[in-house]
Amino acid sequence: MAKTHKIPFSKMHGAGNDFIIINQIDHDYNLSAQDISEFSNRNFGIGFDQLLIIEKSTHPNAEFKYRIFNADGKEVNQCGNGARCFFHYLRLKELTKYDELIVETRSGLIELSYKENELIAVDMGKPIFENNRIPFKPNQSTDNIITVNNQEYKFYPVSMGNPHAVIELNTFDNINFPSISKALQGSLMFPDSVNVNFLKIIDSHNLALKVYERGAGMTLACGSGACASAVIAMENEWAEGPLNISMDGGILKVNKKPNGNIELIGPAKFVFDGEINLSDFLSNG
Repeated sequence: MAKTHKIPFSKMHGAGNDFIIINQIDHDYNLSAQDISEFSNRNFGIGFDQLLIIEKSTHPNAEFKYRIFNADGKEVNQCGNGARCFFHYLRLKELTKYDELIVETRSGLIELSYKENELIAVDMGKPIFENNRIPFKPNQSTDNIITVNNQEYKFYPVSMGNPHAVIELNTFDNINFPSISKALQGSLMFPDSVNVNFLKIIDSHNLALKVYERGAGMTLACGSGACASAVIAMENEWAEGPLNISMDGGILKVNKKPNGNIELIGPAKFVFDGEINLSDFLSNG
């Protein structure tokens, strides 16, 4: 049977990392991976990096559940920029009045809070280095090196609720980001694929970053990627927090809290509200 219902949504972005947000607290729209993929198309659809869905939480300490779907329709565990937009949406739509909130994600509970200058902070938890939890299956013969077009690139695996590989570069010039990223994403070393972060050290408190996300490709910003890259920079003593992470969409701030958790701070912007009529929107109805 063709889907005929209409779905209200909001378009938002965090430092150029763009999302649509759908409220499923009172209605489950039963969106398929194909639905989401078609929505995400920037020529024939709405266009977005990820879809964020709000649901009721069953966790006693969380008021809302926050689900994340990449542009290819696959559900993932974590998105720092999305979390800020999620919180901003809840406030704009008067679903919550609080300045601090705990929400449920697939990777656990996260804390959100409003800061000065309309910035939003996300407590991303502790970084994960254990290979089986990233997940990462090292190839002992490569020493965490991927070879693309006869050029070797050393990478550092880490998880911030989703898997990341961080590559430190002296320059972004003449770097084929998609080729390197696809080689890592298609590698048996990352069974759940991986977000690939290209990091350039500017100075001890400032980093430049480009991210090729699994299921989305190059994005203007990536919150969990900023956190993962900051963690690797601090672990290797290339830099020390707090850190400013410059990406094509803007600047995010990352800091290591006294308890070892990683805090991400940045903006969240509302763009517009809209409505999808599935019977008209999707080619397959």
